[in-house]
Amino acid sequence: METTLIFREGLDLPEFAAFVLLDDDEGTQALRSYYARYAAIAARHGVGVVLDTPTWRANADWGARVGYSEEALDDVNRRAVQLLEEVRVEAGEVEMLISGCVGPRGDGYSVEATMSPEEAQGYHARQVEVFAGSAADLVSFLTVTYPDEAVGFVRAAAEARIPSVVSFTVETDGRLPDGTGLREAVEAVDEATGEAAAYYMINCAHPTHFEDVLDGGDWLERIRGLRANASRMSHAELDESEELDDGDPLELAADYERLRRRFPSLNVVGGCCGTDERHVEAVCAAWTR
Repeated sequence: METTLIFREGLDLPEFAAFVLLDDDEGTQALRSYYARYAAIAARHGVGVVLDTPTWRANADWGARVGYSEEALDDVNRRAVQLLEEVRVEAGEVEMLISGCVGPRGDGYSVEATMSPEEAQGYHARQVEVFAGSAADLVSFLTVTYPDEAVGFVRAAAEARIPSVVSFTVETDGRLPDGTGLREAVEAVDEATGEAAAYYMINCAHPTHFEDVLDGGDWLERIRGLRANASRMSHAELDESEELDDGDPLELAADYERLRRRFPSLNVVGGCCGTDERHVEAVCAAWTR
């Protein structure tokens, strides 16, 4: 979402915070148009769609950086769900799930400071509870960089009685930014939470960065979503790039199709940095072929 809105549509997103667009009519319309393109893909291919609220940065630390109080964040999180309720009505017969999007306290690419599971639960509980009290069908924690923060999030969602999804950022070696292996991370969060998460996803990496760590085993059945980058660049290279590397949609779709045999339970496919509706439509076409 953020790379599309910034690089393709020329919008200003301070601190990569898309939720600020909800504060004026022009920004809200830009979001509505963005979501409608993905609902249309689902309609064309006869599949369901999960749409995330534009609230990846709408937590206390990142919100404060762009001038939002906790009360203002509560309000914008609610309005984000309301927008998607309207999109769902406009989409007609398309089966659509609204996901309350939660982002990390720190950066989604690196680990500068960590929290204990208890601290993470307390930190994310407020945003999760707002989503649980709305029309959101689930909450998704995207770009997770270390397991303990995921444990806290899943516990907060369980307490709020809303299904939760955890999506891990992985580096070019298939490991989380803190060095934890992908399998180790999934198993650690499941063990600490009694398998309370609905499922896991991989995000923010090109398929070639992580396919070598998919070594089989029951843990792979817990990964049901994939949101890969279009670019083969590392996170450090992407951070330094002044231009968007959007790769090749058909090549990315072929990568997804190849990975399908490795993921017996994978049924949520989308994109992360550099992807847009071209990539997701190509992936969807390959997946449903």
